[in-house]
Amino acid sequence: MTSTGALLDAETFTAFYDRHARALLRYCARRVGPEAAEDVVASTFLLAYEKRLDYDATRSDGLPWLYGIATNVLRRHRRDEIRAYRALARAGVDPLFNAAGVLDGHEQRAGERTDANARTRKVAGVLARLPHRQRDVLLLVALADLDYAEVAMTLGIPIGTVRSALHRARTKLRAALDTDENA
Repeated sequence: MTSTGALLDAETFTAFYDRHARALLRYCARRVGPEAAEDVVASTFLLAYEKRLDYDATRSDGLPWLYGIATNVLRRHRRDEIRAYRALARAGVDPLFNAAGVLDGHEQRAGERTDANARTRKVAGVLARLPHRQRDVLLLVALADLDYAEVAMTLGIPIGTVRSALHRARTKLRAALDTDENA
């Protein structure tokens, strides 16, 4: 990355934070819950500020760069994430409940409560067993709505690896859900 000075001053970095914090919080909250998400987002922006000299201002959007930093911070929380998915798979109670609804309305949260059924437990069990790269790629596409190129940039991997990891993760999810429907 080249240093262009785009994020050097506090005012520009504050605008950068204001533009991207909400999306980053929503993504992180779904991964680790609302309380931990605030810490992850704070750590992400602290690291981004420390690495601001490395930021490539020729990028059309800084959000994928932030998702990459956040994903690395989230790896520290992986044990808790896997534990939460296993608990959801066993009990059907999402310990991260309302994480996606941190910034959404009451209707969204009510819908999420209704959907916490056996199918959700099955998906959570698969997510808990996925290798971290497959889980990261799947969740960046599904929760952060990044395209393949943005996921590749975020994780620092080739776009072919993104496609492969996403295909494998989706295949495992489909297999688990098909088994559930055929039972």
